[in-house]
Amino acid sequence: MAGQSRNTLVVPQARMALEQLKFEIAQELGIQLPQDGYYGNMTTRDVGTIGGNITRRLVQLAEQQLSGQSARF
Repeated sequence: MAGQSRNTLVVPQARMALEQLKFEIAQELGIQLPQDGYYGNMTTRDVGTIGGNITRRLVQLAEQQLSGQSARF
């Protein structure tokens, strides 16, 4: 299943926002994402670091939303 994601989005309209978040986090971490979209040459550590930070950021956003605070990122 190379090149295909097995994850399906609950809200497909969020795809572009998640892609933007991925690029922002990679830039913050100093990790260069491939321009052709093929991540097979990236290290597992780099991909995992980006994914972990995306998860952390999404949890923070959800916690703020649940507490009624405005998100600041």
